Order: sequence, then C-alpha cells, then structure tokens
Amino acid sequence: MQGVSRESLATVRDRLDQILADAGVDPEALADDLFGVVRLLDAQPVLRRVLTDPATSAERKDGLIRQLFDGKVGETTIDVLVELAGARWSAPRDLADATEELAVQSAMAVAERTGQLDELEDELFRFGRIVAAYPQLRGALADPALPEGNKRQLLRGLLQDRAKPATLRLVEQVVVRPRGRSLETALESYAQLVATLRQRSIAVVRVAIGLTDEERDRLAAVLRRLYGRDIQLNVEVDPEVIGGMTIQIGHEVIDGTVITRLEQARSRLAG
Repeated sequence: MQGVSRESLATVRDRLDQILADAGVDPEALADDLFGVVRLLDAQPVLRRVLTDPATSAERKDGLIRQLFDGKVGETTIDVLVELAGARWSAPRDLADATEELAVQSAMAVAERTGQLDELEDELFRFGRIVAAYPQLRGALADPALPEGNKRQLLRGLLQDRAKPATLRLVEQVVVRPRGRSLETALESYAQLVATLRQRSIAVVRVAIGLTDEERDRLAAVLRRLYGRDIQLNVEVDPEVIGGMTIQIGHEVIDGTVITRLEQARSRLAG
C-alpha cells in the first residue's frame, strides 16, 4: 500500500483507536464483522470500485453501505465502513486490504483489554513455525478441497486450550480465507501487523536524565490528549541527548532536544 492509501489507512486506524477506546464497543463483534466485509469486497470488484471512486458522492457511498449492511453488521461497523469509503485510495484493492488491517486491529483490541497482547504476538509467531515444521498439517490447512468447517474443527482441536481466543480468531481467518497468500506468508503478515499496531501505542522517549513519576504521568497525559488513546512510555536515558527529549511513536518523531533546537537556529541564521 503506497502514497495516498497509506495516509488514508493511518487516518482510519487513528479513528478506529478512538472507537475502540469506548468501553461500550465490542471489538470481538467488530472484528468478525470487518472480516466478513473483507470477504465481500474480495468477491465484488465492482463494489470496491464504486466505494473508492472519487467521483462517487459521499452521500451515495453512505447510502450504498447502509443498503448492503444494515441489519447484517453492527452500527459501529457501519460507521467504520463509512470512514473507509470516505477516504482516498490509490487502488480499489487497497480498500479490502485496509478493511482487513482494521479487522486485525479490532481483534488485537480484544487481547489488549484482557491483558493478552504479548501472548497474541508470540502465539501467531509460534504457530507459523509449527506450520512450517509439519508439512502434513500445512497441506491439510491449505487444501482448497477441505471444507471450511473441517479446517475450523482441526484448528480448534489444535489450539483451543493452547492459544488465546484472539489468536484462534486470526489463525482461523488466515486458514479459511488466505486471500491468495501462502499460509506461512499470511501468518507472518498478521504477526507483523500486530507488532506494528502495538508500536503505535508505545512512545520511545529518549532523555539525558531519567524522568520522575510525576513527569512520566504528565507526559503520558499530554500524549493521550494528542493521540486520543493511552500511550505506553518506554524511557531510554541517553547522555548524547544533552537536554530536552525525543519522542518516537511508530514512524512519527517529536524532537525537542537542545541539539536539534541549536541546529534549527543555526539553519535559520545561515538562511
């Protein structure tokens, strides 16, 4: 996903973060709904084109979404789909890919609320290694002739008491609807996506001197207001910072060090 699609996905991800912060939202139901929408978008290229066509009015897109999904998915899901359709996409296929990423993000929120986020990332990785190590298992799960129900039953027999519910949900999606990817590739892409989404809620803070508890609380509160979600602080003491701090959240860097401010001042004087 490149260019405008990447920017749109980042915006919609942030909006979904805000939605998932509401304790009244059921992330499990939202994840299942969005995975179902991915299946429809994959099967209906005309629908993808209409919903991503900049010439199609927002009112028509909204009406089409409600006509298709009212009574079949939750109202929160419809709100997310309206956000998706209102964004700009470089290619119609990007809409389906973005919807899948939001479904994974919602499934991840289930694990986050139950304190199982670390296990989710680890279990996805370990199951990928198991599949790679057992060709017969891989062959059965990837067999297009094996009914979906049989694949789900096989997975639940393997993972029901050994993996968290969020892990099982994501593995089932990969196995039942790989979307043209190999099983190993799909599992790896989900594991990487979970890792990426986790980083979006972690601020790596570099300072010359460690922060007090009060300073950490104030900084966390400021970042929470800026990003609309809780941000975990990972503070690194680095003498080279000299003064101030740098804050990195995902790919975004907020640089407030003394060195950077001096360099900026020097550039302005030179100009």
